[in-house]
Amino acid sequence: MEKDLIIRCARREDAGSLLEIYAPYVEKTAITFEYEVPAKEEFAARMEKVMEKYPYLVAERDGEILGYAYASPFHSRAAYGWCVETSIYVDMEKRSGGIGGALYNRLEEALKAQGILNLNACIGFADPEDEYLKNDSVSFHAHFGYSMVGRFHRCGWKFGRWYDMVWMEKMLGDHGTDVKPVKRFDEVRAELKL
Repeated sequence: MEKDLIIRCARREDAGSLLEIYAPYVEKTAITFEYEVPAKEEFAARMEKVMEKYPYLVAERDGEILGYAYASPFHSRAAYGWCVETSIYVDMEKRSGGIGGALYNRLEEALKAQGILNLNACIGFADPEDEYLKNDSVSFHAHFGYSMVGRFHRCGWKFGRWYDMVWMEKMLGDHGTDVKPVKRFDEVRAELKL
């Protein structure tokens, strides 16, 4: 882990700092297919919705938030309860320094403690790569053990061009028949020291 980096749970008051990290991804990249930067209150409400059940983590050094990662429901139907979608954003000026890896390692630890079995990542994909989208996220997820499972062609329109979207997945545990209910994050948070 990067020196002096703290991984902690996000708080509502972090919304402004997290939004500052997210905004350039909306405005300057096709990493997210969102067109408009959300208002701070909307962003905070999104955070709170996630935090009702799942971890929402930030990476911080010397009081500065450098990135964040979280899990959200993969699908609303009950049978998908052991699956989540993972998301990560690191300050564009601070990427490739181990922050993303530190966040994802702690996120996986938390999700495993909850009883989550499947991690799914929805990733914008350029073919060919361009100034708005490199395929670094695919490489990042592959490095962390995710495998490619699907590709939707030309499904996202942004910056006057079409982009693909890929799904990658990682299994955290066995898929036996002795299935335990998934715990809420607040039930496992203390044991994780988050």
